[in-house]
Amino acid sequence: MRRLANANGPASRRARADDGGAVLFDFGGTLDARGVSWRERIFRLYRDEGIDVTPQRFDPVLYRADDALVGTVPASLSFEDTVRRLVAGVSAGLGVERASITDRVAGCFLAAARTSIDDCRPLLARLSRHYRLGVVSNFYGNLSAVCAETGLDSVFSVVVDSARVGVLKPDPRIFQHALDALGVEASHATFVGDSLSRDMGGALAMAMPHIWLIGEAVSEPRACCPHDPVIRSLEELQGLLL
Repeated sequence: MRRLANANGPASRRARADDGGAVLFDFGGTLDARGVSWRERIFRLYRDEGIDVTPQRFDPVLYRADDALVGTVPASLSFEDTVRRLVAGVSAGLGVERASITDRVAGCFLAAARTSIDDCRPLLARLSRHYRLGVVSNFYGNLSAVCAETGLDSVFSVVVDSARVGVLKPDPRIFQHALDALGVEASHATFVGDSLSRDMGGALAMAMPHIWLIGEAVSEPRACCPHDPVIRSLEELQGLLL
């Protein structure tokens, strides 16, 4: 495959917008956090509330609540209502009866997510002056509304929501959907995401250069390809792409 490190040499390190270049992002865990998945963040918040739950018990509950939302929510559902519905489903599955705990978990999650989105907005604006930008995410069918609500729609030329196109990452077809919408070849795009299997694996299958955003808990990251860039903050894209 074409490695980002090779394609992005000092003289011609990436294909920019005027050369048909694009940068695609994951949403959850990437734009709304520093490389930490929704699963990890929600689990931590319940633990912070004193809910003594193991990952082995928590994960199936979260995934059932998550599956229950896919394709069943209104396309216009807000980011806040999306998170609150998900957390309510998790609380029900865990047997958490105190509504105050559910409210605090959802509220803390949303506050942190909005801060992360606000923090990355200036970088996205800078990137949008040089590349066509897009989002490719496994979501519930309302990602376009979430991007509009958070102001991200102003910088993204395409928003691909798995529930809308009927394909989940890492299936190459969901990435191809975004590339076709942008009129960009995979070799002229870069994917940025936090999931090694879904984001990096999917981009690899497309022979698309990719950058892995990891959380602070990952002490010794092992990229899917030798020499692939690994970053701990989206701000590091400044040195890689600009």
